[in-house]
Amino acid sequence: MLTVSELFIYPIKSLGGIAVPAATITDRGFEHDRRWMLVDAQNNFLTQREFAAMALLQVALTADGLHAHHKINGSAIDIDFTPQTNETATASIWDDLCEVQFVSAAADEWFSDMLSTKCRLVYMPDATRRNVEAPYAQHEEITSFSDGYPMLIIGQSSLDDLNRRLTEPLPINRFRPNIVFTGGNAFEEDRMKHFTINGIDFYGVKLCARCPIPTINQSNAEKSKEPLKTLATYRMKNNNVYFGQNLLHKGEGTLHIGDAITVHELND
Repeated sequence: MLTVSELFIYPIKSLGGIAVPAATITDRGFEHDRRWMLVDAQNNFLTQREFAAMALLQVALTADGLHAHHKINGSAIDIDFTPQTNETATASIWDDLCEVQFVSAAADEWFSDMLSTKCRLVYMPDATRRNVEAPYAQHEEITSFSDGYPMLIIGQSSLDDLNRRLTEPLPINRFRPNIVFTGGNAFEEDRMKHFTINGIDFYGVKLCARCPIPTINQSNAEKSKEPLKTLATYRMKNNNVYFGQNLLHKGEGTLHIGDAITVHELND
């Protein structure tokens, strides 16, 4: 039996994620997931790939918005769900251009100070519709500021398999999944073409090719060669290392830790 064991949302792209007991599904993924993003002076998106120190910025949800704090120096800021400016712009994320709204001058100043680089915080308004890349979309699905898909799923067995090969086991936060499940074999998620949770349909459409972010320790922002070095020995194909499955979905509702996963169709 496959069972949801952990759920995560990442309100601000590439900052620390939040473990939640339940997550509401919206048209573009989990509610609040990657609806905010940091951009540079040219409105290009920022991630831990270039700024590993982003790992040190942790986000929490409050009744009115977000609470961000620095894991080491303790500095913090509260951010309202509703942006405090009417300033808009076109921001770039990979090959996509998205209409965004700037959040506040205070947020811009705080994040620029924390990262020692000029940056601004932007929000994705409901009117902005960022489509999933065409070759994998099924019904013109949309996503938020995620790298390309609304959700990512990883099996606990896959992480356990990897950790048995490593000198120092790693936590799941290195891989930034939205859904983690127990049960099944290692890399069971690779073959999950269609499954349901609480009556919501999910479709595994593309294995996740890993960038260098999993090599960044999310507690101290230090970089290493693992786990990509080890994963490359048995999870490499076409010069990419794969770990996790990108998902599309149909329907809205709420997922809970402990929910059963029913698989309807497997990939070959």
